Amino acid sequence: MRLDPMRENFRPALAAVLVHEGGYSNHPSDPGGPTMKGVIKRVYDDYRRAKGASVRDVRQITEAELQEIYRKRYWDLIQGDRLPAGIDYAVFDGAVNSGPAQATKWLQRALGIPADGVLGPATLAAMERAEDHDAVVAGIQARRLAMLKALRTWPVFGKGWGRRVEEVRRLALALATGSQDLPMPTATASGKAYASSAKAPPPKAIGDALASGGVVTTGIGVAVDGVTPLADKSATAAGLLVLLMVAGALVGVLGFVYREWAKARAAELLDALDLKAPELGGAGTPAEAVPA
Repeated sequence: MRLDPMRENFRPALAAVLVHEGGYSNHPSDPGGPTMKGVIKRVYDDYRRAKGASVRDVRQITEAELQEIYRKRYWDLIQGDRLPAGIDYAVFDGAVNSGPAQATKWLQRALGIPADGVLGPATLAAMERAEDHDAVVAGIQARRLAMLKALRTWPVFGKGWGRRVEEVRRLALALATGSQDLPMPTATASGKAYASSAKAPPPKAIGDALASGGVVTTGIGVAVDGVTPLADKSATAAGLLVLLMVAGALVGVLGFVYREWAKARAAELLDALDLKAPELGGAGTPAEAVPA
């Protein structure tokens, strides 16, 4: 299987993708639901309705339907015919697993341009300027792995996803260099990986409760006010006052440390998911989270 730069590489790329996608699956933790050879039921239903046909079990998908869905809903959306060999396959495989917009963002980040999820003239121009295609492939796969690890479903599908990312990287690099010795994927590693399955950021309320002015520190402050008048009359009260003051200081420090940690963790999630701040934990699902 030799994919030459800027030529028709769809069918051989799809053959590699299908090794990872396997046959039929309906894992309870898979946000894609019932899936046949990587095509989820919702996508198959939309495709059938657009053709004026009745919906049916995704396991009944024909080879012709499979080819058309992968071509129009994935390959064409990531401009596969206009991407260099290896990079086309890496983006295509990511699009099948996580949606075309998300895979495009990985490419855009690897190229060092703004990641808007739309593979248009600006992205293609940046691709033409890129001289080190190996570095682009490596960048795409690094971004992909970071995003996968940021998903709630990583504990379920992570082992297979990690293997898939590495196998896609190896094959894409071989294709990019024109190697005749192609390390094809070896096993199924499915489970859709959408940004909508992202882990939630650490709760801000904990830091607020601990920090100065929070519920905990306010409570300690009230207790200090109550014990202070007694401190001069009782050694026990004086000792308790010291403990309360130390506790108040520690809680305040812990609140500050937690808030800084939570802020950094939220920033890491935003970066891994290629999202802007308002999109993380907000209402609704980002448009790029689920493939068309």
